Amino acid sequence: MKSKYEVRYAASPQEVKTLNTKRLRREFLINKLMRPGSIRWVYSHYDRFITGSAVPTDKSITLESIDPLKADYFLERRELGIINVGGEGKVTVDGETYSIDYKEALYVGRGNKEVVFSSDNPDSPAKFYLNSTPAHKAFPTKKIGQNDAEVVEMGAMETANARTIRKLIVNSIVDTCQVQMGMTELKTGSVWNTMPAHVHDRRMEVYFYFEVPEDQAVCHFMGQPNETRHIWMANEQAVISPPWSIHAGSGTSSYTFIWGMAGENLDYGDMDHCKINELR
Repeated sequence: MKSKYEVRYAASPQEVKTLNTKRLRREFLINKLMRPGSIRWVYSHYDRFITGSAVPTDKSITLESIDPLKADYFLERRELGIINVGGEGKVTVDGETYSIDYKEALYVGRGNKEVVFSSDNPDSPAKFYLNSTPAHKAFPTKKIGQNDAEVVEMGAMETANARTIRKLIVNSIVDTCQVQMGMTELKTGSVWNTMPAHVHDRRMEVYFYFEVPEDQAVCHFMGQPNETRHIWMANEQAVISPPWSIHAGSGTSSYTFIWGMAGENLDYGDMDHCKINELR
C-alpha cells in the first residue's frame, strides 16, 4: 500500500490577508483524513510538521516513508505521536505490540523501523490520528492512557468555555524531541476553546476537531490578532496554525479537539495572550 500525501508550503501574514475563502481553506484546512484502509499525510513547511491518519480495517497497515523525507524508513530522522479516535486497535513497533483504546496515545521515538497499525474489529475500526516532527535524538516508545494524562480544568460555564485539557504527549509525561499532543474536551453547554486566544511565535500548531455532530460545525479562527480570519470545519478535519496566528474555535455544539505542536521549545505555557476585546 502506498501512503498518500500532499505538501503545504508556509504562507506569510501578508499573503494570508489577500486570500479568499477557497484559497484560505486550500492552504490550511486538512479535510481528507480518516479514509478506511489507508494512511494519509499532509507535510507542512511550518516546522516540517506532518499531520496524518491511519485507518486499518480488515488488514493491517504498515507505516512507509514518503518522498519528501528522502529517508529509507519513516522514523529514520523523525518521531511520531499517535492518538486513537476510533475503535480499539493495536500499534506494533519493531515487534512490540501496544493496545490503544479510544482517546489513548502512543509516542514512538526516532529510529524505529517498522510501525504496523491494526484494528480489533474491522466493523468498528481504529482511527489513528498522527503527528510527526523531526527528531535529533531517540527516545523510548511509550503508551499514554487517559489515566496517565496530566489533566487541567479551565474556563467556566459563564463564559461558555468550560473544558478539560488532557496533556498526553508532553515533556512532563514522556520524553520527546519536539512533538507535543493533547486533547481538549468541551463540556456540555460550552463552545469556545482556547479563549482568550494566544499566539506563540516559537511554535506552530495543528488542531484536529472530532466528536462534532454530523449536522453541526466548528468555526476555527486564525490570523494575526488584529486581522483575523475564520474557517468553518466539520467532524474529523484538521487545520494548520502558523506561529504568527491565533488558534481558537467556537462550535454550534460541544466537541473535542486534539492539539499538536512543534517548534523552538517544549514549554506548554509559552504563550503570548491576546485580550479578547482587542481582537479584530
